[in-house]
Amino acid sequence: MISLEHITVEFSAKPVLEDINFLINRKDKIALVGKNGAGKTTLLRLIAGEQNPTAGIISKERDITIGYLPQHMIHATGTTVIEETRKAFSHITELQQTIARQNDELANRTDYESDAYQQLIESLTHNQELLLMMGGQNFDGEMEKTLMGLGFLREDFSRPCEEFSGGWRMRIELAKILLLHPDLLLLDEPTNHLDIESIQWLEQFLINSSSALLLVSHDRAFIDNVTRRTIEISLGRIYDYNVNYSHFVQLRQERHEQQVRAYLNQQKMIQDTEDFIERFRYKATKAVQVQSRIKQLEKLERLEVDLEDTSRLRLKFPPAPRSGDYPVIAQDLMKAFGTHTVFQNVNFTIKRGEKVAFVGKNGEGKTTLVRCIMQQLDYFGTLKIGHNVKIGYFAQNQASLLDGEQTVFETIDRVAVGDIRLKIRDILGAFMFGGEASDKKVKVLSGGERSRLAMIRLLLEPVNLLILDEPTNHLDMQSKDILKEALQAFDGTLIVVSHDRYFLDGLVQKVYEFGGGKVVEHLGGIYDFLQKKKISSLQELEKNTKPVISTPASAEEVTESVGKTDYETQKEKLRQQRKREKQIAQIEEYIAGLEKEQTDIEHKLSLPENQTDTELFQRYEHIKREIEQKMYEWEILSDN
Repeated sequence: MISLEHITVEFSAKPVLEDINFLINRKDKIALVGKNGAGKTTLLRLIAGEQNPTAGIISKERDITIGYLPQHMIHATGTTVIEETRKAFSHITELQQTIARQNDELANRTDYESDAYQQLIESLTHNQELLLMMGGQNFDGEMEKTLMGLGFLREDFSRPCEEFSGGWRMRIELAKILLLHPDLLLLDEPTNHLDIESIQWLEQFLINSSSALLLVSHDRAFIDNVTRRTIEISLGRIYDYNVNYSHFVQLRQERHEQQVRAYLNQQKMIQDTEDFIERFRYKATKAVQVQSRIKQLEKLERLEVDLEDTSRLRLKFPPAPRSGDYPVIAQDLMKAFGTHTVFQNVNFTIKRGEKVAFVGKNGEGKTTLVRCIMQQLDYFGTLKIGHNVKIGYFAQNQASLLDGEQTVFETIDRVAVGDIRLKIRDILGAFMFGGEASDKKVKVLSGGERSRLAMIRLLLEPVNLLILDEPTNHLDMQSKDILKEALQAFDGTLIVVSHDRYFLDGLVQKVYEFGGGKVVEHLGGIYDFLQKKKISSLQELEKNTKPVISTPASAEEVTESVGKTDYETQKEKLRQQRKREKQIAQIEEYIAGLEKEQTDIEHKLSLPENQTDTELFQRYEHIKREIEQKMYEWEILSDN
């Protein structure tokens, strides 16, 4: 589908990618991995056509469609969520407008026998068939399903895009790309601004999608579940593995060990050769041999290997000062902003040494509760912080609190104590501040670099309650692993807000789920929680498969029990319920008719004389798509 041949990219005469060759086939699901700065985003931009290589050729099949989601983009303004999302179907809208114009033209023309009239009919017929093949008759259901899968509520659809944060507007762009169903999806860190439920929805969408996929992500569980091929960029070259990420890690370790052995052997050979040249350089009897060795070194292709290996680095917290038995106790906690209640009736106790996760959709109150614990927000109810609790807090804006005039090394050196000070350079290297980067001033760092530095600084302070709000958003996989190991060994109490399942797995023993104004406690790890949620969702689905038509209470009964205002509300709800039930019944009847026709066509296609009937096959494909579309609509109506 796409071929990259001898691709080289240079910045300031320094190669970022060097003589790259590989193919992307239809239905490939590829993880693109490598250290920050290795060239992953550059490679995506090359394939998307947003950047040209310094040398080499990128060949693409004719009429191939590509959907590219970059990490950073200019977001749309002046439209609502649904209006912006509908732009994904602009090609269908244009086709519909063309068909409407052609119909108007046919209605006003009388030259029925002319060639131009016949050509117009043929063009109209072709466009109508094309519209049917695109599924352009009804795409509202697909838009709603995609937006809601990515975390939007139906009432969000009519809100202006400007009202949403950058992360939520990125979701709108992601929805547009997914709705296009391109031949190839290029996704650069799509999960950075998604919560766990939205990540799971996206994961299933990509698994079931017929589009090929090239994915950059630091969410190990996500890429493990979605991809089946891994391409690593290292030192400007690529290494292609036909396995998922977890298996790739094992194979990469073996390859790295082989590279190191070959590199060390070559270094020894070079040293021996140079010693020979130096020893006999001025002996006439050895002149020929010396010249031969010099030429040998000149022609030698020097091996490179990424010798920065922090797999053995262990980041250890200072011993946590002993706190009281219960660092955090919440009783009847309630927080509201104006008329909007974020959560209420929240009751929980976190014991000393427990490691817990706060999870749930964005906007459900996870960070708000953390800020209440930090006494940064007022609240109703009781929130007790235990005796001798020393809190270390990593907020999403923590980076802005660093001193811009200090260097990276100075920032860490000022908080490090004990033996850990001897390993500051190693620690900085593990978190991508190796070499000259440790001497940079904080004020020149990017937002992501500042966040990583703030995380290191926090991890070296002696505290007994760590509260981390999305700590992994700007860390690569190796840094995540180092952080996770340190947190597992931490002997204090931990509260972590995160959507990274792999990071939370084996780290937390209790999960607090935020949603619908409530905070629900779940004992067990993150995968225990996810398993419970899946079972719960299936039960809910079963409840919704057969709509229950209840007999509405009479107006008098409702009035007596809830008063006039509530009565009007109840009556409207009942009216909407009856409307949905009617729509569901109509859709079920329509689907039944389509399925019967589908069965009839299947029987016809099984006959030898019909196996080359293109028209019959096209009708079968159209019915199949129509059933899928109606099932989308049925699911949306049934979920309400």
